[in-house]
Amino acid sequence: MSYTLHRGDALTVLKNLPDESVNAVITDPPYNSGGRTSSDRTGRTARAKYVTSNSAHDLENFPGENRDQRSYRSWLTALLTEAYRASTEHAVAVIFSDWRQEPTTSDALQMAGWTWSGTIPWIKPASRPRKGGFKQSAEFITWGVKGTLDRNRDLYLPGDFTASQPRKGRVHITQKPVEVMQQLVQICPEGGTVLDPFTGSGTTGIAALREGRNFIGVELAPHYADVAEQRLRTELTKDDFTLAGPEN
Repeated sequence: MSYTLHRGDALTVLKNLPDESVNAVITDPPYNSGGRTSSDRTGRTARAKYVTSNSAHDLENFPGENRDQRSYRSWLTALLTEAYRASTEHAVAVIFSDWRQEPTTSDALQMAGWTWSGTIPWIKPASRPRKGGFKQSAEFITWGVKGTLDRNRDLYLPGDFTASQPRKGRVHITQKPVEVMQQLVQICPEGGTVLDPFTGSGTTGIAALREGRNFIGVELAPHYADVAEQRLRTELTKDDFTLAGPEN
């Protein structure tokens, strides 16, 4: 197995990927959410949106969190359009979002050409209760397919996940549980290539390598590109994988 990590803007990198060169798109883009009002959503950093004031960690901010609703949909549609072009027939796109952005995410997915196939809840048991109402204990995974699903695969994946966000060894503000990502990457055929245009700390890539898939990642923030590179290299020392290396 191998991985390639591109450093730079996701849309720029995706435009240079060959047609039909990836078998699945699995990604966690900046939600551009985190508030009830426009000023809440667009006037604060990622840390201010997603980290409580009494948090025990001091993780680095990440860019791309200040788009309004209309520009977010336009931007995400452009990205998913390029991802669609770069994907093979039967490829699946898997996109994380929260409750505010789930409708916009499903719109962008369909506008880009993918056939929307469902929304998967990710339940986070450790979420905080909300006085006087329901707690926000779920994020959502919107998924779609290029053409039709490959019905020849003997594959049956769950329609929901329950897992807490990593605490021990956490290196990214919105880091996803590797055990969830290892199940998601199985939507890519074994030996195929998973694309993540928003690599963050590299969890999707680690999951892909562990499950026998190749990985192409893109990360804009230099700090998190360094973190992802280190984590992916460390993963390579555990198995006999091939390193394609970082690209600028």
